[in-house]
Amino acid sequence: MSIQKNLNNLISALPEYVTLVAVSKTKPVGDILEAYTTGQRIFGENKVQEMVEKQSGLPEDIQWHMIGHLQRNKVKYMAGFVSLIHGVDNFKLLKEVNKQAIKHSRTIDCLFQIKIAEEDSKFGMTVEDLNSIINSDEFSELKNINIVGVMGMATFTDNKDQIQKEFIHLKSVFDSISSKKLFNFNPEIVSMGMSGDYQLAIECGSNMVRIGSNIFGARNYTN
Repeated sequence: MSIQKNLNNLISALPEYVTLVAVSKTKPVGDILEAYTTGQRIFGENKVQEMVEKQSGLPEDIQWHMIGHLQRNKVKYMAGFVSLIHGVDNFKLLKEVNKQAIKHSRTIDCLFQIKIAEEDSKFGMTVEDLNSIINSDEFSELKNINIVGVMGMATFTDNKDQIQKEFIHLKSVFDSISSKKLFNFNPEIVSMGMSGDYQLAIECGSNMVRIGSNIFGARNYTN
């Protein structure tokens, strides 16, 4: 089935309030353009260099989401164009995003990545970390970032009960902070759910899903 058909089928099945991030990591520009001509405008990459290379040769109205683990020394390369950073998992990274945003005279939207999975390989902050950050004076001094919600990645497992428990936990974290509004803290997004579990994620409260293989097919990691 073509990318266009995959995308149309997926969009028709998603509730209107759910934002689709088409995960284009490892995929060629031609595949992204096919999705673009179908109307998709939001694409997610997990490596800064790959995203920078693709962004330079694709339409300017594409919204690029950085969905992978982000190192502080890589922020500067994408600060001029990135639309949303999903994986802010510590305050030092947030300060670097703010610093680079200032250089480009813009405000960068970010999500706090919460660790909901049991795997040590998954990144994310604790709820205590999150509350400590947003209640700190230092956070209030960051004028060029805007926290628009939370993101989480469930454990890689076939145990749907466990995945559901982790998704429900992330939604509860969002609910616990959603009433707090600051000039740089306006939570609206719960980003959770990928190709294998996005339907369950939506049932648990997700309003942004990150889907790659269901659109583009299996990935080739040999390149």
